[in-house]
Amino acid sequence: MKARSFFRTIQVKLVIIYLLLILVAMQLIGVYFISTVKNSLITSFTNNLKEQADILSKFAAPSLLPNMESEGDSTDNTTEDLNLVVRNLFSISGAEVQVLDANGKVVATSLQVHQSYIGQKNKSLAVSRALQNIPDNEEEIIDEDNTRKKMIALPVTYNDKVVGAVYVVASMTELYETVNRVNQIFFSGTLIALGLTGVLGILLAHTITNPIQGLTRQAEAVADGRFDLKAPVLGDDEIGRLSMAFNDMTIRLKEALSANEEENEKLVSVLSNMSDGVVAADERGRIIVWNRRALELLDVETFQGVELADLLGLSPEKLAELQSGRGRTLLINRDHAETEGHDDSLLKLTVTPIHRRDKGITGTIAVLQDVTEQEKLEQSRRQFVANVSHELRTPLTTIKSYAEALGDGALEERELSERFVGVISNETERMIRLVTDLLHLSRLDSNQAPLRRRQTNIHEMLDEVADRFSFQLLQKSITANVYVERGLKKAWLDRDQIDQVLDNLISNAIKYTLDGGSIQIAARKVEDTGLLEISVKDTGIGIPKKDLTRIFDRFYRVDKARSRNMGGTGLGLSIAREIVKAHGGTILLASELNEGTTVSFTLPLLQEGGETE
Repeated sequence: MKARSFFRTIQVKLVIIYLLLILVAMQLIGVYFISTVKNSLITSFTNNLKEQADILSKFAAPSLLPNMESEGDSTDNTTEDLNLVVRNLFSISGAEVQVLDANGKVVATSLQVHQSYIGQKNKSLAVSRALQNIPDNEEEIIDEDNTRKKMIALPVTYNDKVVGAVYVVASMTELYETVNRVNQIFFSGTLIALGLTGVLGILLAHTITNPIQGLTRQAEAVADGRFDLKAPVLGDDEIGRLSMAFNDMTIRLKEALSANEEENEKLVSVLSNMSDGVVAADERGRIIVWNRRALELLDVETFQGVELADLLGLSPEKLAELQSGRGRTLLINRDHAETEGHDDSLLKLTVTPIHRRDKGITGTIAVLQDVTEQEKLEQSRRQFVANVSHELRTPLTTIKSYAEALGDGALEERELSERFVGVISNETERMIRLVTDLLHLSRLDSNQAPLRRRQTNIHEMLDEVADRFSFQLLQKSITANVYVERGLKKAWLDRDQIDQVLDNLISNAIKYTLDGGSIQIAARKVEDTGLLEISVKDTGIGIPKKDLTRIFDRFYRVDKARSRNMGGTGLGLSIAREIVKAHGGTILLASELNEGTTVSFTLPLLQEGGETE
C-alpha cells in the first residue's frame, strides 16, 4: 500500500515523465543514428569492394583476352601472372577475389587455400549475371560458418565484349562489430543520460512538490481549525501566486468563520433567553433546532429524532394547513394530569414555513407561547366584571324594590316605611363599602396608595385591634388572646393599612367561629430571615381544601349566600394580600375543615429610614 501511494506522488510522476521522455528521445535518436551509421558503413564497404573489383576488372581484361584466342604456354603464363597480381595487389582483409574467364572458370584467386578452384567453374548466380554483362550483382550471404559476407560480381569487358568476370566475397564481421560498438556506446550514453535526468528530475520535482507539500500541510491545518499557519511563498511563479492566494483565502475564511461563530452565538443566546419556545424542523418534518424554553413548555427532555407533527399532537393534514399560510396560529391545551403539582397549560402555536427560491417549503419554524396566565387574567377580568355587576345589582335591585313599595303607599304606614328605609340604608352602606373596597384595590394595583411607615409598637397595635372587636367577641363568647414574642417591640410599617389587614382577618375569624370559640393573635420574629410574622388563628368552621387555592381571589366566597348575608364584599382577603405585598411581605392561609383557620403574614423588620435590621 505504501509502495502504491509512493508511486502516486507528483514527484515520482514527474521523474518518471522526464525519464520516459529522455528514453523515448534517445531511442528515436538511437534508431535513426545507428541505422544511418550502419547504412553508411555498408555503403562505404560496398563501394570500396566495387572500386577494387572495377580496378581489377580493367587490369584483368587484357589478361583474359588471350584465353579466348590462343592456347598452350602463353595461356599458362598469363594465368600465373594474374594469380600473382590478385594475391599481391588486390588482397582485401578477410575477402576472396576470383577472376573468371568468359566460361565462368576460375582463372585466379586471392586465397592460397582456394588454388584448387582454378580451372573449376563458379556456378554462382551473380557470376552468371555478370557474364551476361549485367553490372549490378551484389548480395549479402551467410556462409556455413554463420558469417555474414558481401558478394559482388562485375563483368570484365574488352572492346565492349565480355571476356570474363571478377568475383569478390568479403566478410562483414568487422563492419557489424563496429556497428555493435556504436550500439554499446549509445546504450551506455543512454543510461548515463537517464541517470542524470533522474537526478535532475528529482531536484526539479522537489522544487515543485515542496511548495505543494507546504500548501497541503496548510490545508490540513485549516481543516483542523488552525488558521495561524501560513503557506511558504518561495517565488513569484504560479505556485508562489497560488500560495499567496491560499494565504489570503485562509485569512478571509478565518474572518468568515469568526463572523459565523459570532452570529451563531448571538442566535444561540437569543434562543436560549427567549421567553417563547422555538422549534425548527426540516422539509421532512424532523426537528433539528430547539431552545430550552421549548423543552420546558412541552415537558420533554429532548427533541432529537422527533417529528414536529407528533410532538404537537397534530395530524399531517393540520400541519400542512398551518404551513400553507404565513403566521397561522393555534391554541394547544397541555394536560399535566399525570405530573403531580402541575396545572394544565394553554400554549399558543405560531407556525411559519421556511421558503427557498425554486424549492418551495424547506422547513418549518414553530413558536410556542405560554398564554396560561394571560388566559387566567382574562378569565379573572371577565369574572371580576361579572362579580362586580352581580354585587352591585343585588343591592340596587333591593333598593329599587323598596323604593317602589314606598312610592306605592307603604310610606303612609310608619312602621313599614321605617323598616323599608332601614333596608334601603343598609343596602346603600353595603354598596358604599363595596365601592370603597374597589377604589382601595384600584389604588393598590396602580401604586397610588403610598406607604406611610412609622415606628409602631407591635404589642400595642395588636391589643388595640382586639379592643376594637371586644363587643363582637363578647356577643359570641369568643376568647381573644394576644401573644408577642419577648424582645419584639417596635417595627416600621404603615399602621393604618396593617390595621385594615388585621381588621379583615379578625372580622373573618369572628364571623366563622362558633360561639364559645377562641382566637389567638400572635407576633414573632422569624429566625435568620429578619422578618416579622403576625398570625390570626381561630377555632372556626374552617375552609375546604378545594377552596384554599382561590381564597385570595377577588369576590371569591366559600359560602356565597352566608358571606353576603354577613355583610362581606368578598374583597377583604384580596385587599389584605395587596397591602402585605406592598410592604414586601407574603400572606399564607392554612385551614382544616371544622378545626379552624390560621392566616399569617410576614413583614420585613425595618429600621428608621427603611433599612433592614
